[in-house]
Amino acid sequence: MTLALASQADLRQDREGGAEARRPLKIVLAAIAAMMLALVWASSFRDPAAAAPQVRIDASLRQQITGMSTGVHQQLVVAGKTAQERNAAIPIAGALAEMKGFTAIPTSSPQYGQALKCLTQAIYYEAANEPLLGKQAVAQVVLNRLKHPAYPNSVCGVVYEGANARVCQFSFTCDGSLLRTPMVRQWNESQSVARAALAGAVVPEVGSATNYHADYVLPAWAFTLGKLRKIGAHIFYRLPGKIGNASVFSDRWSGSESIPALDWARLRHNLDADVAVETVEFVPGLTVTPDVTDRHAAQDVGGRLDTTTTWRLTIPDPAQISAGYRSATSSQADAEVAAVDAAGQAQ
Repeated sequence: MTLALASQADLRQDREGGAEARRPLKIVLAAIAAMMLALVWASSFRDPAAAAPQVRIDASLRQQITGMSTGVHQQLVVAGKTAQERNAAIPIAGALAEMKGFTAIPTSSPQYGQALKCLTQAIYYEAANEPLLGKQAVAQVVLNRLKHPAYPNSVCGVVYEGANARVCQFSFTCDGSLLRTPMVRQWNESQSVARAALAGAVVPEVGSATNYHADYVLPAWAFTLGKLRKIGAHIFYRLPGKIGNASVFSDRWSGSESIPALDWARLRHNLDADVAVETVEFVPGLTVTPDVTDRHAAQDVGGRLDTTTTWRLTIPDPAQISAGYRSATSSQADAEVAAVDAAGQAQ
């Protein structure tokens, strides 16, 4: 009986000792399983763009990038027909990046309407008379900027960046164009393009473009970027090197859309000043190039008329300023009467 009890105690001790020895292994296996589960769970929520190599955009680089605008204060190398020739000579940068569609703003969101308005404004005022592809390309530039770390992270933020500053990113936000009533057909076309872009439409033809300008001007920054393609009257560019790679466009929408308070008196002044160089239709090389620095010269009579002065062209009635003119017309009238009388008598 004592032996039997002793043997059972020994067996119990052996079992407990084996379990104790196996306990650390169980803990390690459980920890590994937990780590694997955590990795699987995290990967299901990870933004694919977050794995992209990060490019540092410091304050200096950001300032350089935002200085390359389409605004009225950009530095032009040349304008007119010469600009078109020199633009054509700039080589294409290379392959186009494959960009993903933008679908961050649900149509049910209260922010959607504001984003749609800002994007429609950009398309209309920048490309109302451009072909459909040209309108779509402008929309993609706006959304490309939204996703790039050098620009604001909202549609309205991108469109109105610098509107009240020295350098506006898009001319229409600072040159007074907003004071003009939009044309219905072109506005509706622009809005349709904006809706499609916010729903994820992509324009492969411009890839990762963040900049563009009209072909009749040549801004200084054109030589520092990568030229991609000309569509209509606009030439599109990507940022140079790594900062222009598709992997960098990984920023998310901020979740808020708003149009900043504008200085309407300043916009009215800019619009009135622009009247001096407006033409019905721009003809490169023949008409005055819009958005040039020297908008008009004081008392400019031989070229563009300075509408900010009180001078107006008037043509006086010669009958009121010349006695010789009156005498000549009187003699001509007498001669005509005498001729008619002579003809009547001959009959």
